[in-house]
Amino acid sequence: MFRDVSAVLFDLDGTLIDSAPDLGAAADRMRTDRGLASLTAERYRPMAGAGARGMLGIAFGMAPDHPEYEAYREEFFRNYEQRMTQLTYAFDGIAELVAALRERGLAWGVVTNKSMRFTGPLTRLMPLFASAGAVVGGDSTPHAKPHPAPLLEAARILGVPAQRCVYVGDDERDIVAGQAAGMGTVAATYGYLGGTGDWAAWGADAHIASPLELLPLLQTGAKA
Repeated sequence: MFRDVSAVLFDLDGTLIDSAPDLGAAADRMRTDRGLASLTAERYRPMAGAGARGMLGIAFGMAPDHPEYEAYREEFFRNYEQRMTQLTYAFDGIAELVAALRERGLAWGVVTNKSMRFTGPLTRLMPLFASAGAVVGGDSTPHAKPHPAPLLEAARILGVPAQRCVYVGDDERDIVAGQAAGMGTVAATYGYLGGTGDWAAWGADAHIASPLELLPLLQTGAKA
């Protein structure tokens, strides 16, 4: 489906790694520290891709316009920093996918809305990311996704034209950003899906139900 591909870029949380257990635990600690009942990990999971906004929304029903949101968010960040990789792991098939991309001579990288405060340490701690040619966080450019700027920055770092990149993500904003950047887009339907699961309406060029399903979509030649 995609031809003349030189690089594949991925969202991070919900696409490459399952970070929901650590994100949820960081928020749940805030509940138990306040004497509130613990929530199950599955309550947090669908909104893990939304970071602090999603986790605080589940834990406390708190939106960013709440007067205490900033203080709660910073507390959540501190909790998360203490446990970023305790329960986080790469999805089944991701290590094999990365190895296959490298065997084909394709560059790969990460474009996430997670700030570099967390993205930097996390990707350094996990061996999977040692071969990533670009790691772009939510604050690496003036605009985060769904703006195309972070994706274009990753392409620049890799030295690859945007039209020769494919972007894979599990949220509608990933597809919007990829399309705006002129990249091929793939919806990772095994991910968090922004809590809605309505990926069919996003308009991605393709979708995959598991990581290794990406490989047959990548060919050499111009994008079909």
